[in-house]
Amino acid sequence: MEKMKNSIFYIGIIGGFTALMYWILLLGAGLEQGRNVVVPNTGKTQWQEFTDSLLHNLEHPLAILLAQIVTIIFTVRLFGWVCKRIGQPTVIGEIIAGIVLGPSLIGMYFPGFTATLFPTASLGNLQFLSQIGLIMFMFVVGMELDLKVLKNKAHDAVVISHASIIIPFALGMGLAYFIYQSFAPEGVQFISFALFLGIAMSITAFPVLARIVQERGLHKTRLGTVVITCAAADDITAWCLLAVVIAIVKAGSFLSALYIIGLAVIYVLLMIRVVRPFLARVGHLHNTRENLSKPIVAIFFLTLIISSYLTEVIGIHALFGAFMAGAIMPENTKFRNIFIEKVEDVALVLLLPLFFVFTGLRTEIGLLNDPYLWKVTGLIILVAVVGKFLGSAIAAKFVGQNLKDSLTIGALMNTRGLMELVVLNIGYDLGVLAPEIFAMMVIMALVTTFMTGPALDIINRCFRSDMEEAPKEISQINKYKILISFGNPNGGKNLLKLANSFIKNLNGQAVVTAMHLSHTNELHHYNIAQYERESFLPIIEASEQLGQKITTLFKASNNIDSDITEVANKGGFDLLLVGVGQSIFEGSLLGKILGFTTRIINPEKILNQVTGKEGLFENSPFDERTQLIIANSKIPVGVLIDKNFEKAESVFIPIFAETDFFLIRFMLKLINNSQSQITLLDVQGMLKDNPHFKEKIRSIEQTAPNHIHVLREKNIDKTIVSNQDLMLVSVESWKKLVDAKSLWLSDIPSTLILKED
Repeated sequence: MEKMKNSIFYIGIIGGFTALMYWILLLGAGLEQGRNVVVPNTGKTQWQEFTDSLLHNLEHPLAILLAQIVTIIFTVRLFGWVCKRIGQPTVIGEIIAGIVLGPSLIGMYFPGFTATLFPTASLGNLQFLSQIGLIMFMFVVGMELDLKVLKNKAHDAVVISHASIIIPFALGMGLAYFIYQSFAPEGVQFISFALFLGIAMSITAFPVLARIVQERGLHKTRLGTVVITCAAADDITAWCLLAVVIAIVKAGSFLSALYIIGLAVIYVLLMIRVVRPFLARVGHLHNTRENLSKPIVAIFFLTLIISSYLTEVIGIHALFGAFMAGAIMPENTKFRNIFIEKVEDVALVLLLPLFFVFTGLRTEIGLLNDPYLWKVTGLIILVAVVGKFLGSAIAAKFVGQNLKDSLTIGALMNTRGLMELVVLNIGYDLGVLAPEIFAMMVIMALVTTFMTGPALDIINRCFRSDMEEAPKEISQINKYKILISFGNPNGGKNLLKLANSFIKNLNGQAVVTAMHLSHTNELHHYNIAQYERESFLPIIEASEQLGQKITTLFKASNNIDSDITEVANKGGFDLLLVGVGQSIFEGSLLGKILGFTTRIINPEKILNQVTGKEGLFENSPFDERTQLIIANSKIPVGVLIDKNFEKAESVFIPIFAETDFFLIRFMLKLINNSQSQITLLDVQGMLKDNPHFKEKIRSIEQTAPNHIHVLREKNIDKTIVSNQDLMLVSVESWKKLVDAKSLWLSDIPSTLILKED
């Protein structure tokens, strides 16, 4: 009755007022008499007018900009994903994506597409947005600097860092001497050209380097600390030098640039002595999400914008101001985490890709159409690698690093990535770099970043030591070893409880390793230790309550499912326990390409959820990551569908085929260690006549009588299943249950799906 009354009111109010508006329009038409109102007659049909209007809308600057953003983000994420899959930093794929969309490939072979999507008149809007993205990115880079590390390791870091700057800087200026007449733009002074070539040779990509250090597991080592500190010192020094170089280029000479440098010094002192203490006070009072209100956020964003504005007006570029604003942000880790989250997604996902493509639109590799030009490109790459790689390595060896660590530092410091593109674009905008030399330097940035991973692999192979054989010795320890890999700490607690159910009475003859892998893009080097502590704290507390000793293993990963199986296979473990992915947002190729595996919606799965065609556990029957882990693991794997697992006092085990007999082995462990009451469902009636099974039951009954109850009914009451604490089932049988859409699937308890080795 209530719904009908609401419907009548809705129809009445909408219909009544629609009629009133129509009546007003009719009366208003009568007022047009005597006012010389002319209705335009274009001679076109209504369809033609519609299509003309649609074409006009497509050519509107806003429509073009939005189409550019959609194309750019998809292409950049696609190429970044491809590079990530082959073990390269995603920034390489993003740079390549920019070049592909530019005149070097798409523009050369599909000029019509480029002219439509990237008309010359629209590039100003693209450049403007890309500069905003760069400002936000440099703000994040400044915040990621850990100045405390610089204070603790300042001496060695400054020696290595400054050597890694001055040597390639000098070599770059030397190179400029030989190519100035051939490649410097007309009217550009040698000092400007030489300084920009020098600073471009000496830059290091701090964000990319930090990601590689995390992925390689070096962040906890002495070497990792030294490299991060060197890169931080390099970043600060290089950006200060770049500010000086820009001042000299804009002023025209060093003497006239002293006025700009003087203003820059005053600006830096003001930021450090006045603004930084003020922000530290605000950050101390507002270091939680609840306290970080919009007015407080506005204060910090205003600091960023004003700082960038001042440095742009002074003449040392807005990016230096953004970097400086990030560096003076409150050092409170919790505050920086919150604020970086607010800025990073917009900067890195939405705006920064525009910069890559804008750079690609400027990069015309087709200009290098002569073998001589490619020889010059090779020379540039050689000078860059010799200056940065060897300069860093020699300095590291001089301050006391061993040869392997020195070469590793050299390889990492040679990484240029995005930071190189920033410098090159500034030089291009200032007219110091011509299109040919710009294209050569972009290629150099790609090559030096790409070679970092292979160089590190070669160094590790050449200096392989006996210490690296230790895992093989550990794998030979005569203990039952379980590896649990968790994403969510609460899920990890339940995996630990399950592992404990298999080994609690083994009196120290069992080892549990709790492993947490986190994607590299979700970590920042300055808070990685805190993140690790927070991730393992619930697991450690649960282990203490259970009286179960555990070993923790944390790793930043670029390919989580591959790293899980690699650790499991090489570690000599007897069982791998993981949780199953159940999200309707997982499993789409689009989600993987865009990097939002847990956020991009899979429309088919949503439809199936709404229409009831897909239940909670019908995930093909697993998500893709779980399938890869099962397929690639060479040890037994258990996938837990967790429904708040607590204990294993009562366990249900359906046996569908002879291939399920291996479950008996795990049943024995549960009886011996948790005194579990087992309900065996003999679906095909195979167990009653199996002599091996009878012998197993007889031996169990001698030590633990009345722990096994065998059911031989094909159709059982769902309550028998739902009243259990745990169900054990093989992967093959689980697939059959899912395919058959078994009626009691919706009532199952926590379920461990097992794959035999």
